[in-house]
Amino acid sequence: MPQIISAPQAAALIKPHDRIMFGSFLAAGAACSLIDALMEAGTQNLHMITIATDYDDRGVGKLISNKQIKSLQCSHIGTNKSTQAQMNAGEIEIELIPQGTLAERIRAAGAGLGGILTPTGVDTVVEDGKQKFEFDGKAYILERPIKADFAFIRAKKADKLGNLVYYKTARNSNPAMAMAAKTTIVEVDEIVEIGQIDPENVITPGIFVDYLVKREV
Repeated sequence: MPQIISAPQAAALIKPHDRIMFGSFLAAGAACSLIDALMEAGTQNLHMITIATDYDDRGVGKLISNKQIKSLQCSHIGTNKSTQAQMNAGEIEIELIPQGTLAERIRAAGAGLGGILTPTGVDTVVEDGKQKFEFDGKAYILERPIKADFAFIRAKKADKLGNLVYYKTARNSNPAMAMAAKTTIVEVDEIVEIGQIDPENVITPGIFVDYLVKREV
């Protein structure tokens, strides 16, 4: 059963150089209370894994603007000028990954797979330093799983066992990331008693959830 803690308590679990997955896409599905608490804690030299770096003053982008992120794996930085500026200045290391490949590498980690084979990036710089295979006359790149120490997840509702229900597009990367981290911390609007969520509505089973944080409105 997950422990219910505060956002500052969650942020205090994060140490320099930790790898953190952030479920979000352009701030949709972002665990904003957890992000704000991590900003307040000021923990430095973090590795971020996310689809996009959102905006300079919204979502995960606030951590980049606050210069807490040392390295980054993501698909999109076009809406965050701070990310671009720090990359050009050599202040942040960025691995840009095609979005579908990023999602599958995270999913592979959660499923315990050794990697995925994808044709995306064949004969481009994406394949540099990676193994290639050919099946039925088509080339594929071996992409390794992406794991994390922590995942900061945003859900709409949880029961006290940690079973999660999401709201619309907050399901973008949150469910996969909840499975791919050693420790999953979930920010929710509501925590209900066991049995108050229809099992048919559960997207992430509680076995993947370590901590719950009730969102402060």
